[in-house]
Amino acid sequence: MRELRVSLAMVVTLFLCIGIIMIYSASGIYAQQVLGNPLYFLVRHLSFLVMGLLAMIPIMLMDYRDLQKIAKPLMVVSVILLVLVLIPGLGKSSFGARRWFKVGPINFQPSELMKLSMLIYVSDFLTRKKNDIRSFSHGFIPLTLVMGVSCLLILKEPDMGNAVLIGLMVWVLMFLAGGKLKHLLSFFILALPALVILVIKEPYRMRRLVAFIDPWKDSLGAGFQLTQSHIAFGSGGIFGLGLGKSVQKLFYLPAAHTDFIMSIIGEELGFLGAFVVIMLFIIFVFQGARIAKRTQNPFGYFLASGIVGMLGTQAMVNIGVSIGALPTKGLPLPFISYGGSALIFNLMAIALLLNISRTEDL
Repeated sequence: MRELRVSLAMVVTLFLCIGIIMIYSASGIYAQQVLGNPLYFLVRHLSFLVMGLLAMIPIMLMDYRDLQKIAKPLMVVSVILLVLVLIPGLGKSSFGARRWFKVGPINFQPSELMKLSMLIYVSDFLTRKKNDIRSFSHGFIPLTLVMGVSCLLILKEPDMGNAVLIGLMVWVLMFLAGGKLKHLLSFFILALPALVILVIKEPYRMRRLVAFIDPWKDSLGAGFQLTQSHIAFGSGGIFGLGLGKSVQKLFYLPAAHTDFIMSIIGEELGFLGAFVVIMLFIIFVFQGARIAKRTQNPFGYFLASGIVGMLGTQAMVNIGVSIGALPTKGLPLPFISYGGSALIFNLMAIALLLNISRTEDL
């Protein structure tokens, strides 16, 4: 599978290069005006990138199957961190959300660790319990309880995007493992009303949903971010305004270098630039899926499938939000958006995927 590893590494490298260029383009003026340093976000992003690349080295050198031995302890640590981040004074609060630990100049988001921990734990569970996965009491319920506790803690931050992503990944892996469809459908049916209640309960989520349906009805209020994103894409046309020439990043489009960086790509590089990014993600998912399909070890198969599914879904949601096809969710574009913890753990996930492919060739 060497050719798959090479192509996957090349695609991720292209993502990282695009991210570096677009983060500086999208954040430079904002950083200069607000922080007095146009390189502020770029330098931080490069620091996180270096940390992520360094973290990849030991993961690439280890035997990924050894992760099964620490799957449970890793899950326990992740849950404890999710509890601790909710405690005032320990967790950092920003814009009404308490999602981060501040460690010196670094903000660490435990929900990003939980996503990777959950994939490892579920992959180990499905490998060990392959004969019981169709059992409601021994297969479905234990995984649902672990997933439920983790998602509830993440929702408490609040972070609905990552909570839904984790729930969806667990559901998909259970399906791939041969879980009974009636159990999985019951999980979906029970989760749907809960999601509706969560949306109705929080006014800001309700405003986001209304803005998604018709953002131009309140273009200066709840629909402001989405309408500005539409303007960015519309202004870009086919070929774009040119790199660095975005107008929407000039204090019009909030989160231009994070959640809505795809909008700046569409404005500056046009439809062609956005199309290239989307095609790269399609290639990434396709090549990653080929690695998963060729993996004989059950643990490696589930883990590879989960990694590809998680990153692919996150990219799809981010792009869908940017173009107004999905309600606004705070999920960054993998490898391209600015974001410390997300970038580091996404690179660690890629290292695991490459490790799985390499081990299959031994």
